[in-house]
Amino acid sequence: QVQLVESGGGLVQAGGSLRLSCAASGRTFSSYAMGWFRQAPGKEREFVAAISRSAGSTYYARSVKGRFTISRDNAKNTVYLQMNSLKPEDTAVYFCAAGTVVGSAVPNGYDYWGQGTQVTVSS
Repeated sequence: QVQLVESGGGLVQAGGSLRLSCAASGRTFSSYAMGWFRQAPGKEREFVAAISRSAGSTYYARSVKGRFTISRDNAKNTVYLQMNSLKPEDTAVYFCAAGTVVGSAVPNGYDYWGQGTQVTVSS
């Protein structure tokens, strides 16, 4: 089992950057594929990015490709989401998730979830 805690959210102006972190407990972090999702008010949770166990493969939603970068440090049990050129439509609660399916773009592909961190982008 793994517990996930996100941090790094906040309020930023359009065009700005934020770096989200997701710290995982337990000694099996490197055995999990990781993903980031987001959920805006009144909308379904949507896929943002995913990364394989060894960080050899990354996957992105079309809406964030070229602006966001997912990475992980297995020695620190942490996955990151670097968000650049932020837009107001990126405003949402961002969740990290851990699972056994590499590159899954659906929430059902993940077994463990963090509590989320709010990202607000002002215009």
